[in-house]
Amino acid sequence: MVFQYYPDTDMLYVKLVDTTSVDSEEAAPGIVLDFDEKNRVIGIEIENASTFTDLSRLEILALPVVNLIVSERELVKA
Repeated sequence: MVFQYYPDTDMLYVKLVDTTSVDSEEAAPGIVLDFDEKNRVIGIEIENASTFTDLSRLEILALPVVNLIVSERELVKA
């Protein structure tokens, strides 16, 4: 599972499975679900993410995490 935040658009994408999306549906205002060819949810897009959640904090509870990878996107200065 991968969490990607795009500050320029304030969009948070949660990639559940690394596969190709073939369809999308707005489940609620600002929440878009991506589906694979078998109609399984593979990703969740949250528009205006900073209004939904505190993006400065990530808490993981009771997940059987074997590898935790923390990476920071490089910011390009104009």
